Amino acid sequence: MVDSIDNDGSAMICDDPNTELAASRTAMAFMRTEMSGDRNLMAVIRTALSLIVFGFTIYQVFKEVFIPRLPPQAPGRFGLALIILGVVLLVLGIWSHWTTVRKLRMRRTRLHDLKLVHNLPEVEISTVASVAILLLLIGVAAIARILFSAGPL
Repeated sequence: MVDSIDNDGSAMICDDPNTELAASRTAMAFMRTEMSGDRNLMAVIRTALSLIVFGFTIYQVFKEVFIPRLPPQAPGRFGLALIILGVVLLVLGIWSHWTTVRKLRMRRTRLHDLKLVHNLPEVEISTVASVAILLLLIGVAAIARILFSAGPL
């Protein structure tokens, strides 16, 4: 099916430049979609980080301060609830990102096997996903600190 070679040495799909341009556009569309998934995960990270930090701040500030007409454990429980909500949001965001990227890569592999797009990109963990996993560990450490008075926080 591969008929000719481009100037840069890569094989063209066929002699028709329109087909070659369509394959390039398709490959770039896959890249844009994957970057869009990273942007969505960054939005989840920002929201989760806000919830975790705000919850831990409420817990730290109000654990020593007495507020009239509130049970003494109320600020701590509210702070813990915000941290847990941030961690759950982060887990759901990481899961969604992972499933989306996996499906996208499977589809691109299928198109590559049919010789409709050129080379496959290297499989790598995105920086955004790595940051999300690190933030998840920090959130779990904050929960452990509050519940069990353990950890470095």
